[in-house]
Amino acid sequence: MKRGEMKKNRWLLAITALALIAGACANNEPEASSETTASESSEVTEAPTSDDGSETTEAMDDMAEVPSGPYEHLNRALAGEFDGTEVTIQGQWVEAEEDGFNAALAGFAAETGIDIKYEGVSDHETVLNVKVNAGDAPDLAQIAQPGAMRSYVEQGQLVNLSEWMNTDQLASDYIESFLNLGSVDGNIYGIFYKADIKSIVWYPVQAFADNGYEIPTTWDELTALSDQIIADGNGNPWCLSIEHGDVSGWVATDWMEDVLLRTASPEVYDKWVNHEIPFNDPEVLEAAAVVSDVFFQEDYVYGGNTGINSIWVGDTQTPMFAADGPECWLHKQAAWIPGFWPTDDNDEPLYEPGVDSSFFYLPPIESEFGSPVLGGGDQFVMFNDRPEVRAVLEFIATPEGAKGWVEAGGFLSPNKSVPTDWYTSYPQTDLAVILTEATVFRFDASDTMPKEVGAGTFWTGMVDWIAANGENTDEVFADIEASWPAE
Repeated sequence: MKRGEMKKNRWLLAITALALIAGACANNEPEASSETTASESSEVTEAPTSDDGSETTEAMDDMAEVPSGPYEHLNRALAGEFDGTEVTIQGQWVEAEEDGFNAALAGFAAETGIDIKYEGVSDHETVLNVKVNAGDAPDLAQIAQPGAMRSYVEQGQLVNLSEWMNTDQLASDYIESFLNLGSVDGNIYGIFYKADIKSIVWYPVQAFADNGYEIPTTWDELTALSDQIIADGNGNPWCLSIEHGDVSGWVATDWMEDVLLRTASPEVYDKWVNHEIPFNDPEVLEAAAVVSDVFFQEDYVYGGNTGINSIWVGDTQTPMFAADGPECWLHKQAAWIPGFWPTDDNDEPLYEPGVDSSFFYLPPIESEFGSPVLGGGDQFVMFNDRPEVRAVLEFIATPEGAKGWVEAGGFLSPNKSVPTDWYTSYPQTDLAVILTEATVFRFDASDTMPKEVGAGTFWTGMVDWIAANGENTDEVFADIEASWPAE
């Protein structure tokens, strides 16, 4: 991104960004960088002097313009110190997502003079690994899986952000879960930038209103609603299926993970993911029992257990739109599912998300475990440590660093200091509230476990479990435990 003709407006973005940061965390002072050299520091803190040794008026004016927000290198960038430098970024975002990310960085690049070169690569993870092994890593890279980040840390490839970044500011802007997911051995290596949420349940808006049904806010209310739908003769409460070819089963693993976060502590969840407790630990089996009460309860699921295993995931919610009224009412699925709703003969959508069907947060089960959210996300890691690279990463960590993409739509920031009124398009408007109110965030366990389990025996085990109508729980979970690769 090249610098524009914006010299006169240099401080407009600085004022906006720093006002947002100051509002989010007033009186936080920037931490001094332990790696910044004396000569680098003097460029910002030491003004030139006249022949008699006094500071010049022009220099004093320049010093007055240096921002004083919580991030040192961001301040220096906004003061123009890194004008003419270059920072490279590689990620998996292409097409519309690439446009959104570029929109988020454009103003900052123009104001600071930093030439930010983003490269979106469809096979990003493979290309990144090749570049890293060849000693040609980009300055910053987007990584979707915490396990991949940890692998690069173990190889000694990543910069420890805790040594120079304002961790107090990060703690103010992110819930602890996101900081932990970006950390190894107590040190932060990744800053989360984009989030996705799975802990939502879709429902038919008008039919809910017509029948006097209310959005449940507890698990007991959700169960009572399910029972009421059956008692009213309104079909089955749950639209639920998992058939997806070679990857069948992942929908059921999402259910297990979401429920475990509601029946056990996040520490238990983490131990389960990391195999510090067995896959069939009693607390995991307790969560399975709760899932069974939905999956295998008589009349709860459209098509019963046969339908769960045979209906394609993209058609799961179709009976909700039946011409004579919903044949099932509740569908736990992520925000991308409207792309698979019924269409007309010209493949145009027949139903509008947020109007014909909307969603609510999957309620808590045990209040002591708060309001957990299951999902995924993307973090940025640093391979090359230079002041201008630090400045770009610090900008990415601010609310202003997300604003351009938020306004472009299709983006959800994990930074809780991003104002919810910045979101103007559905479903991000509603997802942002859920994420902001979350007390715990955890990554999809099956995506984090070893591939042999997470994308293997866990998926197939759920298919077998459902085929047996839940009558083989102990056997299925014991078999998955036995499949865990030897360490």
